[in-house]
Amino acid sequence: MSIDTTPRAYAIVTGTNATFTGPDGQSIPITAADDEDIRRAVVKHATDEARRAGTALELFTSGDRGEHRLLVDSTGELTAVPETSVTHCTREEPTFPPALAVDEPVQEKTPDPVIESPRESFIISESFKRRPSTAWGEIASGLGIRIPESARRRQRAMDEVAVSRHWAGYRAIAVANGKGGVGKTMTTAILAAVFARLGGGNVLAWDNNDTRGTLGWRTEQGTYDTTVRDLLPATGELLAPTATVSDISRFVHHQSADRYDVLRSNPELLATHQRIESAQFQELMRVATRYYRLVIFDSGNDESADRWLRMVDASHQLVIPTLPSPESAESAALLLEALRARDKYSAGLAESAVLVVTQPESADGRAAANIASRFAAQVRAVHTVPFDPALKSGPLRFESLRTRTRDAWLRVASAISDGLE
Repeated sequence: MSIDTTPRAYAIVTGTNATFTGPDGQSIPITAADDEDIRRAVVKHATDEARRAGTALELFTSGDRGEHRLLVDSTGELTAVPETSVTHCTREEPTFPPALAVDEPVQEKTPDPVIESPRESFIISESFKRRPSTAWGEIASGLGIRIPESARRRQRAMDEVAVSRHWAGYRAIAVANGKGGVGKTMTTAILAAVFARLGGGNVLAWDNNDTRGTLGWRTEQGTYDTTVRDLLPATGELLAPTATVSDISRFVHHQSADRYDVLRSNPELLATHQRIESAQFQELMRVATRYYRLVIFDSGNDESADRWLRMVDASHQLVIPTLPSPESAESAALLLEALRARDKYSAGLAESAVLVVTQPESADGRAAANIASRFAAQVRAVHTVPFDPALKSGPLRFESLRTRTRDAWLRVASAISDGLE
């Protein structure tokens, strides 16, 4: 059936209410009963509309429960419309093995020799059985409607499993590129949010910047104004046997929705007032690894600074953000070359790096694809993140991103997690 000729219905969901617009263009309000989910009410209404019309209709939902596209047919069957579908929507027909094809004789075949294989254990890790749960899928299941799992949903489930894992010991990620304005702060904050939301708290985003580090400007601030300069004189106290896990809260700024903490620099001070020497960095690192399972560094642009070099030495994974521009890409390439020449450990970080091409508002998709392809042989993984207005300026919040953008960042985090084993 052609999607272009299929009647369409729309639902805008807000809290426990929704506005449903049928194929005839008439809009009606829907309110869920006290013991009913609003999404269930919307699906029921769409099913009734399809039955009355005697033909399938597409249901587009949007609002505070996300964006979804479903096909409701005249029997009440509900299926997800594939993201790649443009003009046609076909239902998968059953297939038969060649030996059982209709009108073909069944030929005898010599049985293959039986090869014994190891017994499959009854004990299977729950993480490998995890499946994505979407509210609309759960509602459809409650109505006896089966929605086939899409490839995109399966990929999301695998990424979530990878990102939610914990490791034996702390891990550190360095987000670095010697050029300013390429998305280091944005990448740091969003990755911290992904890892904290899926893997639990104890994730620290550290603004390791001598010069105008702005991570604090784009994240929530507590009721105090502490920075890394305030933490330095307190390292002894925080490392004492009597210190408690809550003691660190005086020096970091918790992100209420995204669940990670931020260790700020002071963007109002000149670099000369924010120098951190190697010994000081080591003390800060001892504190960070005592209180956090994962540290993500937002690096500065001075690749010769002690704190920048010590960051590299302390990291398990390198992430290089770049814009789809020659200058940003060249800076990323120069960083990889410098790390390969520095020492064996740094060369290993370069080899296993994850490069992220973040697209600006007016990006040319071909430019991003070209840069990604040229880096493919130089690093372990390359990913492209689409433009999203929520990333352009202001507070960085994972929940404010579009679904497509969230999925892209989840893919990046999954690739990073693979390198933290």
